[in-house]
Amino acid sequence: MNHPMPTELNLHRVSRVLEISFDDGSNFKLPAEYLRVYSPSAEVQGHGPDTRVLQVGKEDVNIERIEPVGNYAVVLHFDDGHNTGIYSWETLYNLGKHYDDLWAEYLKELEAAGHKHKEPAS
Repeated sequence: MNHPMPTELNLHRVSRVLEISFDDGSNFKLPAEYLRVYSPSAEVQGHGPDTRVLQVGKEDVNIERIEPVGNYAVVLHFDDGHNTGIYSWETLYNLGKHYDDLWAEYLKELEAAGHKHKEPAS
């Protein structure tokens, strides 16, 4: 399956944003918190349908480093110790493309679980 390939990947540590551009002209600015709570790892996604684990208290998380995995993905090493998610280019593209809907869904899940999302420290 052909899917867009990244042309540029930049980590903005101060703003905690991963900026990624793709060869179809798309450019996404993905907050570290968003990438952490939607990690493709089994720890977050679970081991089957409807087993995703709600991530709480990740507002101030940042990415410490990015490790390439072949020519198809990266591992993001977060400063809370999480580093088991392999973010394929397709996963990153889909997280960018569906950011608004996925972020709104996450905020609703937090609220339903009795948690209040706080603004990250600046």
